[in-house]
Amino acid sequence: MDLEQLVREHQQMVFSLAYHFLRDRARAEDLAQDVFLLLHQKLHELESPGHVKFWLRRVTAHRCIDESRRRKLRNGPDLESLPEQGAMAPDDDFLRAGALRKLVASLPEEARLVVILRYQEDLEPMEIAEILNIPLGTVKSRLHRALAVLRWRLEHTKHKVAQ
Repeated sequence: MDLEQLVREHQQMVFSLAYHFLRDRARAEDLAQDVFLLLHQKLHELESPGHVKFWLRRVTAHRCIDESRRRKLRNGPDLESLPEQGAMAPDDDFLRAGALRKLVASLPEEARLVVILRYQEDLEPMEIAEILNIPLGTVKSRLHRALAVLRWRLEHTKHKVAQ
């Protein structure tokens, strides 16, 4: 497998996953670069293109959590204090999409990662369980609780605006 070709094929996925989790373009770019450097070191261990894609998602997901934890340890600003970045893709309702991105960013990191993998990466719960190396039931419960929290917060936000 050719590293250059693999980077071209998967750089958007790796960056997008990192960006949507971290909500910081520079940190997402750095993280993606680190993931591809690690891919270069581990490429001989990966058996197929499908294995590479799975491996990239798993490593990116874990690196996102690691970066988030390091940031908390450094007492950096939380995600709510960061300026809103521009949308990655055109959206029919920019305001609603922006509000939803902020709500997703406010979720605890494990729940946020499951939501991003499910709805941004369009992965099935079983695939998420494999990538994160956690039981399927855990994925489903995190997803269920995260969606309940998002619905409640969205409703709560609507009522505040209406008042």
